[in-house]
Amino acid sequence: MQFNSYIFILCFLPLSLIGYFSFRHFAKDKLALGYLLLMSLWFYGYFNPSYLLVICSSILVNFTLSKCMLSIEKAPGDNQKRKALLVLGLLFNVGLIFYFKYYDFFIENINSLFKSDFNLKNIVLPLGISFFTFQQISFIVDAYKGKTKDYSFLEYALFVAYFPQLVAGPIVLHSELIPQFRDEKKHRLNYENLSRGIIIFTRGLAKKMLIADMFGGAVDYGFTVAGTIAVGEGALTRPEILIVMLSYTFQIYFDFSGYSDMAIGLGKMFNFEITRNFNSPYKAISVADFWKRWHMTLTRFLTTYIYIPLGGNRKGKVRTYINTMIVFLISGIWHGANWTFILWGVLHGLGQCFNKLFHGVYENVNGACGKIGKGVIRVFSWIITFIFLNFTWLLFRADSTTQWIQIIKRLGVLNLDVRNDLISSFRIPKLSYLYGVLGLPNSDAYVLGTGCIFAMIFAIILCLCVKNNTEREIKLNRVSLITTWALLIICIVSMSSISTFLYFNF
Repeated sequence: MQFNSYIFILCFLPLSLIGYFSFRHFAKDKLALGYLLLMSLWFYGYFNPSYLLVICSSILVNFTLSKCMLSIEKAPGDNQKRKALLVLGLLFNVGLIFYFKYYDFFIENINSLFKSDFNLKNIVLPLGISFFTFQQISFIVDAYKGKTKDYSFLEYALFVAYFPQLVAGPIVLHSELIPQFRDEKKHRLNYENLSRGIIIFTRGLAKKMLIADMFGGAVDYGFTVAGTIAVGEGALTRPEILIVMLSYTFQIYFDFSGYSDMAIGLGKMFNFEITRNFNSPYKAISVADFWKRWHMTLTRFLTTYIYIPLGGNRKGKVRTYINTMIVFLISGIWHGANWTFILWGVLHGLGQCFNKLFHGVYENVNGACGKIGKGVIRVFSWIITFIFLNFTWLLFRADSTTQWIQIIKRLGVLNLDVRNDLISSFRIPKLSYLYGVLGLPNSDAYVLGTGCIFAMIFAIILCLCVKNNTEREIKLNRVSLITTWALLIICIVSMSSISTFLYFNF
C-alpha cells in the first residue's frame, strides 16, 4: 500500500488510528498492539498477499533464534552454541535477501561468463525486504551480545512490521521502538502529537507528489529516450542530459525526504518517535558528510555491524581503506541487483577514501585561511561534492553501466536542442497568458523552458536554504491549519495516478 493513495489516507490510516487508540482505552494493551500488527500486515500484503509468507516466516525464524540465544546466555561458558545460532541467523537473513533479490542476477552473470543456460526464476521482489532483513540482522547480533531484553513475540513482530518504517526505512533498532510500545504515557491519544503528525505527514506528501513527481516526468522521458536511442540522431542532447541528471538528483531527494517526513509524521500520530533518517544531504561538502546526512540509519547499520567488526580505522590506513571499500560495496549491492549499483557503491567508496586521504591537508589549509578563505574553500568543496553526486546519481538511475557511459559521452556532442516533451512536466498554468500580457515571448518552448529553470532554482533553494521538517518548529496555529489542509486537498486531488516511492524498489 502506498502512503500517497486514496485507500491509505481516507481508509487505512483513520481505521488504524481509531482502532489502536480505542483498544488502548477500552481493552488491554496486547489487543492494541495486536490490532496495529494486523493493520501493518494488511498494509504490507495489500498489493501481493504472498509477501506475507516471506515477512512472517522471517519474523518467526529470527525471533526463535534470539530466544534460543537468551536461554543459552543463562548457561555460563556456552558461547559456542550462541555463536552457532548467530551464524545460522546471519546465513538465513543473507540467504533470504540473496534468493529474492540477487538469484536471477547471479544466474544471469554465470550464464554470461560461462556461456551456460541456467533458467531464471523471475522472482518477484518482496517490498522492503532489504529494510526489514537488515533490521532483524541488527536484532540477532544484539541478542548474541546480550543487548536485547525479554521481548514478547507480539512486541518483536510489531517492531519489524510497523507500517510507517516497514518498506522504505528507517532501519530502526529495537531499543528505539519497543520501549515506546510499553510507555504508558504514549497509550492515550495526544491531540498535539496528532496535529503535528498530520502537518509533517502532509508536508512530506507534498514533497513527493508536487515536487518529486514533477521532476520524475522529465527523468522517465529522458531515460526512455536514452534507452531506445543511445547514440546518433534523436539521442539526448547536452542540455537535455543536464536536465535529466539534475531532475533525478532532485527527484530522489524529495522522494526520499518526503517518505522520511511521512514516516515520522505517521509515527507521531501514534505517539511514537521514528528515528530520523534524512538531514539535508545536499548541504554536504564531502562524500563523508553526505553519508552522515543521507539514509542515516543505513549508514549507522553499516558502520556498527560491518565497518567496526571489520576493524574500522583501528588497524592502519591500508586496512581502513579496505574496510571502507567493503562497506560501500555492500551498500551498492544492498540497493539492487545491477552492476550500476555495485559501481555506484565503489565510486562512493573511493570518494570516502579520498576524503580520508586528504582530510588532514584540508584541515591544515582551512585552518590557515581567514574567514573569506574558509568560505571560498567550503563553496568549492560543496560544488565538487554536488557534481560528484549528480554523476553518480545518473549511474544509480541508469539501466546499465553501458547506458551511463553513453550518456556521459553525449555530453561532448555540441547540440543545444531541448525537446518540449522532456520538459512538459514543468509547465506552469497560465504562465503563457501572463507572458502575453507582459509582452514577453509566450511560445510553448519558451514557457516550458522558463518553468524548468524556475523548478531547478526552487529545488536548490529548498535543499540548501530551508530547514528539515524535523528541525523546524511546528506551530499549531491558524496559518498551519489552513496551509496543511490546503496542501492535503491539493495532493488528494492530484492522486489521479499513484507513483511508487523510489526506495520501495530496494
